Amino acid sequence: MTKLFKKARSLNVTMLYTIIFSLAVSFGVYFSITGIGKLAIEKLYMSPDNVASRKAEIYADLNSYVISNDVQGHDSAALANFTGGNSFITILIYNKYGDLILRASGGEAQSSSNMQTYQVLQYAVEFGKLYPMRFSDGVYNVAIGDYTEKRERTVNITVAATLSIICFFTILLMYMRKLSDRIVQLSREAVEIGDGDLERPISLTGNDELTMLAQEVDHMRSAVIERMGNERKAWEANSELITAISHDIRTPMTTLMGYLELLSSNDFQDVERCRQFCSAAYGKAEELKELTDELFKYFLVFGKAHVEMNIETFEANFLIEQLLTESEYELMDMGFKVNHVRFEDECTVRADAMYLKRVVSNLISNIKKYADRSRSVVLMAILEDDTVSVCFSNSVEKEKNKVESTKLGIRTCQKIMEHMGGNFVINKDADHFAAEFSLPVVKES
Repeated sequence: MTKLFKKARSLNVTMLYTIIFSLAVSFGVYFSITGIGKLAIEKLYMSPDNVASRKAEIYADLNSYVISNDVQGHDSAALANFTGGNSFITILIYNKYGDLILRASGGEAQSSSNMQTYQVLQYAVEFGKLYPMRFSDGVYNVAIGDYTEKRERTVNITVAATLSIICFFTILLMYMRKLSDRIVQLSREAVEIGDGDLERPISLTGNDELTMLAQEVDHMRSAVIERMGNERKAWEANSELITAISHDIRTPMTTLMGYLELLSSNDFQDVERCRQFCSAAYGKAEELKELTDELFKYFLVFGKAHVEMNIETFEANFLIEQLLTESEYELMDMGFKVNHVRFEDECTVRADAMYLKRVVSNLISNIKKYADRSRSVVLMAILEDDTVSVCFSNSVEKEKNKVESTKLGIRTCQKIMEHMGGNFVINKDADHFAAEFSLPVVKES
């Protein structure tokens, strides 16, 4: 594992390299576009012919505006209104003597009386050629300033910045997409392994932490296969062992029961006392025999073989209430507060009473181990959708919740209810535990 970490490239380093590369490409795109755009503006857009053409167009538009609106040369409001629609042009009005009388730009107009001398001289140099134009009050000379170059440069920078940002995030998204595809593939393969397809190998691509994770999952898959083989061998060995032990115990126990039965029927001194003793011994021996039978049945519950059960039809009210009432008294004797909700619906169910009692006993044992004695335990049964459901609910004591559990009792309950055609589910969190087993109602023919 240490060698793998030394050789593998960290995802953080790869991400850093990707970001640096994306920045380099995006800056290259930005400076390339701005350089080409700047050259095109200087050589093409701002060529003398194109500048003259745009000024001629502005002159024609202004002339039409002056004629249609009967504009005078001193009408600052009208000229300001003309420039209001285009903030990149400026109009200077000169009288017939060559004196600047008005400047209009960006929807505003300024008379020469409000200008500094250097501004008047600067405008004369900056605007250059004068164009004569007839206003309603005479002929004036007009100078036109075209500043649309600024607009084109702004557009050029905006386009360059937009494309560079798109390029930056495109490269990052391509890398993230590739990374997410690897994660999705690993997740899909892990799900297939979880569904039981242990023969499917895990794809190993790249050389980073994700690769190491995939390799560890593949190692885990191999370990599970090996463990399942070992468990299969252990299962077969346990099967033979339990069968042998069950046979060894049942044989002498049967003999013991025969002797005790004979002893209890003969005439001895203090016959009544002897009969009581023999009867108690016979009962214990029979109980031990049932325990060995239970051992074999539990072996079948956890195995793949079919469990032979004594399924009978019961009145659900009688069977369920008997189980819950016994559970209520048992818990109360242990110091628990019990809230028993009576089951009064009339219906019938099919079940093995002994195994059903085992389910209840497992739940009672679980409550004794983990329940909070200061809180009530709820026992209830309901009839819903042709199903009788029995629920045991309790609060979990904080300290006991930390105790590790093998879940053997829960698995036993699930197997028993499954073989009786019912269902068993649990719901739990840090503070509460609820277990529910259910049986289908027998429908009357």
